[in-house]
Amino acid sequence: MKNLLSRRSIRKYADRPVDEMLLNRLMTEAARTQTMGNLQLYSVVVTRSDEMKAKLAPAHFNQPMVTAAPVVLTICADFNRTSQWARCRKAEPGYNNFLSFQNAAIDALLYTQTLCNLMDEEGLGYCYLGTTVYMPQMIIDTLQLPQLVMPVATLTVGWPAEEPALSDRLPLESFVHQETYSDYTPAAIDAYYREKEALPENQHFVELNHKETLAQIFTDIRYTRKDNEAMSAGLMEALKHQGFL
Repeated sequence: MKNLLSRRSIRKYADRPVDEMLLNRLMTEAARTQTMGNLQLYSVVVTRSDEMKAKLAPAHFNQPMVTAAPVVLTICADFNRTSQWARCRKAEPGYNNFLSFQNAAIDALLYTQTLCNLMDEEGLGYCYLGTTVYMPQMIIDTLQLPQLVMPVATLTVGWPAEEPALSDRLPLESFVHQETYSDYTPAAIDAYYREKEALPENQHFVELNHKETLAQIFTDIRYTRKDNEAMSAGLMEALKHQGFL
């Protein structure tokens, strides 16, 4: 089993297919993960064709691995299947609300992480795309998702053709709180972020973008208020369109 401490996001893949039987086995095993009420409130759309990958790419800002990876998996929060089951069994579902989306999204993300761990064990490479929730309506339209189905995660999957450097992580004490939450003092922030800010690649990034601090890279360039507000509005509209709001 690959140690999680050596886990890397893989964006370049070998020209080698991912066997359908292998992927199906891993997706079946991943279904043993925790789930609310044993309902498995998720669905996975498997994309292999070049045509469909090309249609999905714009929703992920045309990141190259979307079209280059042998397989793209879109994991969805899904209360449609459970609702259909209920109606077929003389039960009236009441899952067209935000709480139900939250429950299904948690189920879907738990499933996603378990699947990632299983793919690690097999030597498969993957990259988790946070862009899934940025322009969800494009994904909904492309994959023809019905109401009460909402994309929450995307994985590009293939056999690794690179071994990138490990990305940095904050120390344990920066995110673990004992008994109650302890808010962060300026001194604590200095201690927890010192190593990250001192990394040569991060210092170079700050200099290259003519910024004063690494934090400004995130607030002013990568995840701006303007973009966050615009994409939040799009996310809310998609949730309404899919019947969760």
